[in-house]
Amino acid sequence: MSITVELTYDMSKALGLQRLEMASVGTVKDVVEVVRARFAEAGERFEERAHPVAVAVNGVLVNHMRGMKTRVSDGDTVAFVRAAAGG
Repeated sequence: MSITVELTYDMSKALGLQRLEMASVGTVKDVVEVVRARFAEAGERFEERAHPVAVAVNGVLVNHMRGMKTRVSDGDTVAFVRAAAGG
């Protein structure tokens, strides 16, 4: 099995895909590092596209869990999400 990584619109535009499938990794930090490497391969700067972005695992923001140390397992969805505000 694998982990699904959903990207923000800006990230998707830079990489030319909406989501990634990756082999199981240990933590959210590992997922972020794999995505950062994909940006480097594409000649894009991860930091420009990923700030300010939050990370969620199965719909729960990781800052409500164990942060970047949050464990991920096969079948999980890790999503990069932008804050939205309205008025």
